[in-house]
Amino acid sequence: MANEELNQVELNQLEEEYNELIRQRIQKLEELRQKGQDPFLIVKYDRTHTSKQIKDNYDELENKTVRVAGRLMSKRIHGKAGFSDIHDRYGKIQLYVKIDNVGEEKLKFFKSLDIGDIIGVEGEVFKTKTGEISILVKDFTLLTKSLRPLPEKWHGLKDPDLRYRQRYVDLIVNPDVRDTFMKRTQIIKAIRKFLDERDYIEVETPILSPIAGGAAARPFITHHNALDIDMYLRIATELYLKRLIVGGFERVYEIGKNFRNEGIDVRHNPEFTAIELYQAYADYNDMMELTESLVEFVCLEVLGTTKVNYQGTEIDFKAPWARITMKEAVKKYAGVDFDQIKSDEEAREIAKKMKVEDELKKDLKDCNKADILVALFETYAEKHLIQPTFVLDYPVEVSPLTKRKPDDPAFTERFEAYVFGREIANAYSELNDPIDQKERFLQQLRERELGDDEAYMMDEDFINALEIGMPPTGGLGIGIDRLIMFLTDSYSIRDVILFPTMKPTK
Repeated sequence: MANEELNQVELNQLEEEYNELIRQRIQKLEELRQKGQDPFLIVKYDRTHTSKQIKDNYDELENKTVRVAGRLMSKRIHGKAGFSDIHDRYGKIQLYVKIDNVGEEKLKFFKSLDIGDIIGVEGEVFKTKTGEISILVKDFTLLTKSLRPLPEKWHGLKDPDLRYRQRYVDLIVNPDVRDTFMKRTQIIKAIRKFLDERDYIEVETPILSPIAGGAAARPFITHHNALDIDMYLRIATELYLKRLIVGGFERVYEIGKNFRNEGIDVRHNPEFTAIELYQAYADYNDMMELTESLVEFVCLEVLGTTKVNYQGTEIDFKAPWARITMKEAVKKYAGVDFDQIKSDEEAREIAKKMKVEDELKKDLKDCNKADILVALFETYAEKHLIQPTFVLDYPVEVSPLTKRKPDDPAFTERFEAYVFGREIANAYSELNDPIDQKERFLQQLRERELGDDEAYMMDEDFINALEIGMPPTGGLGIGIDRLIMFLTDSYSIRDVILFPTMKPTK
């Protein structure tokens, strides 16, 4: 108890000291305003170069005058001269401030600046005796007064919850975080480049819809006042994109946000980014080739290698990837041969024996062979799929939008791609038979009646589109956030989403 009281005293003292620093900064701002030097009245600053441009072009810029701008991140001024660093988008550059160049009054003003202030600097490019490219300051302007001390200069920004809530601070004080999000941008650009070069068309489809379709997930519900109807934030883009295949686009893709009303953990965020693409006259074998080729291309384009280190494990994304059917995976890792199981009742007994009831989405008595096969796979096999692996041929009951295998109609031409025991992609030979599709939707409605609130809804207009006629089509969905996690060695999905979903603080 004594230690707890001591810790609280220390915390109170730290908070008071922190608040005092804020008060001091506000006082500095008021003094500037009284002198007519309010930094917040400055509307722009004409800079000529970034830190990177100066370093990349030093030979041309040596002894030339430049204007740069950035956030003051260190200050080492003693007596009549000293060094400081400012950071911009591309990195940092060192400043050398000397009384002979700026004058006594200006040097005094520079000394009064706080870490976190944003300044514009004019000066000459030179190298120090140690060889560091720097700027000899001739003049500077305070552009923004920072009223709060930066965490790295106070208590550090290590707490993940605070980092996610104040990502703007996280990006300032943690360069590796900034690098992760720069890579995120590069990865998405590389995906677009790959697909554009394969003649895919990028499109946009509705985020608000009267039906939540295309995936098994709980939707977010909102209300449209003018139409006086409930609408859903999309859980997938699939059904709209396949309408475009019906319309003759033949190769389409969309990168965008999906929304699923589910829990939050290291692999799930209710708002996430995915890509879906569809190609007419293709099947799931073509989608396998496309998936492994796309990811290999992105790795080489962004990282220069197909090998990445993820949480201490080397993963190689070089094509081709391993392939295994779901039944083969269950036989290999759970020791259960589903080819020998003849009835649902026999499968339910296996579920009891293997203790997979918690993986089932409904009561065991309502489960069939397909439900139990999937539960065994998720419990016993997933965790072993470390290197990129395609898991093929899912039961028809859990694949309502997928074509049956011609030689085994109880299963479908569907695969999911797994890395490090996690699903990153899902793909089908798309079902284009409107009669079969309607029956599958009706079966999904029965599943909803049994309590599965993630089962699909009926989409009559999509059936109508299929009745117009959709060619044989291959479709693929990739979770972009999860892929970025692997390519940036990020433990949590929140580490690759700039503003992840958070519970509001009181």
